[in-house]
Amino acid sequence: MTTLADCRALDAQDPLRALRAQFTIPADVLYLDGNSLGVMPTAAPARIAEVVTKEWGQGLIRSWNTASWFDLPQRLGDKVARVIGAAPGEVVCTDSTSVNLYKVLFAALSQQKATGRKLVVSERSNFPTDLYIAESLCRERGFTLKLIDASELQGPDSVLTNEVAVLMLTHVNYRTGAMHDMKAVTAAAHAVGTLTVWDLAHSAGAVPVALNDSNADYAIGCGYKYLNGGPGAPAFAWVHTKHAGQFEQPLSGWWGHAAPFEFTPHYRPAPGVGRYLCGTQPIIALAGLECGLDTVLAAEPFNGDQGAMAALRTKSLALTDMFIQLVEERCAGQGLSLVTPRDHAQRGSQVCLSREDGAYAIVQALIARGVIGDYRAGDSQMPDILRFGFTPLYISFEDVWNSVEHLVQVLETAEWKREEFNRKNAVT
Repeated sequence: MTTLADCRALDAQDPLRALRAQFTIPADVLYLDGNSLGVMPTAAPARIAEVVTKEWGQGLIRSWNTASWFDLPQRLGDKVARVIGAAPGEVVCTDSTSVNLYKVLFAALSQQKATGRKLVVSERSNFPTDLYIAESLCRERGFTLKLIDASELQGPDSVLTNEVAVLMLTHVNYRTGAMHDMKAVTAAAHAVGTLTVWDLAHSAGAVPVALNDSNADYAIGCGYKYLNGGPGAPAFAWVHTKHAGQFEQPLSGWWGHAAPFEFTPHYRPAPGVGRYLCGTQPIIALAGLECGLDTVLAAEPFNGDQGAMAALRTKSLALTDMFIQLVEERCAGQGLSLVTPRDHAQRGSQVCLSREDGAYAIVQALIARGVIGDYRAGDSQMPDILRFGFTPLYISFEDVWNSVEHLVQVLETAEWKREEFNRKNAVT
């Protein structure tokens, strides 16, 4: 049986342990929800205050030039590129994940329009906003959205045929933590002429991503989960350079114009991914995102030329392995089932447990104790989910032990059955 002393010994040997000091974490909180909202970087309040009081307050409009506001989306995009396997100049930080998905899916559909293909394929369990955006675009543009299970992507009866225009997937499933083999899936799609759109919301900053090595076509992701950019932080968009001269921007705003300050009456798209900018950029929010990105990039020196994500991935897998092991050792017979894959190659940086009853209330009881995870409703194929995210920048092995200890107590005492834990909040 694993002990608290074992966990403390692992923390003592952890080369990344000093990176926790980059964050402001309440002393009475064990935070296992970085897959929904990352912890605030300690540098963020001062940096945001500087933007507000000095750059905006004193510099005023001059700061577009003097404080380099104008190129902030591209500069931050280059930082994101370092954790998603992209090159400088291929990523911009802007807008929300949903808006960016609309842009890239529109572009992919436009590229495929002349082929006569009419199908967009996605997982039934994909994050709802992705399906809503796809549904809307398919309806508007004469395509059909086909929802499948992940198992239907492989084997002799694969749904990937020459009728499929676009395959739209989330790299790490938000509900289960299951991770696709991006390179293999992309190759299978390309073999039948299908373009790929990848949502990296639960991947960027959490697991190694290799967009260029995988030869993916389009990708988007958010800035407020594992990138620690703050609530509603700007998202990002990436396009493979092979599409640079042909992809469209459906939201052709002035910031994505080749020369926005020429103020010409007709739109001329900026070269490359720069055209995916639209309106005037949210500078204060981008400043917060940069603080978050810097916390992730601080892991780069710990793994040499392999970048930040290799070191973070090693610890992430160790943390999630430990959590799974402790739950199975200490919560046996309590009705919990592991949903997240055990196989490292198929696992993101979260662990999801299912239970036939009480999942929501158990999570609420844990939150009341300061152990913050979250709940996701089940469906006809899966019970309700207790979801726990593991951000290796600030989660320790002792945190894992203590979180499971609280879970044991909540279950053994039936604390979760109390009325206040069974009242649904607006945000779960």
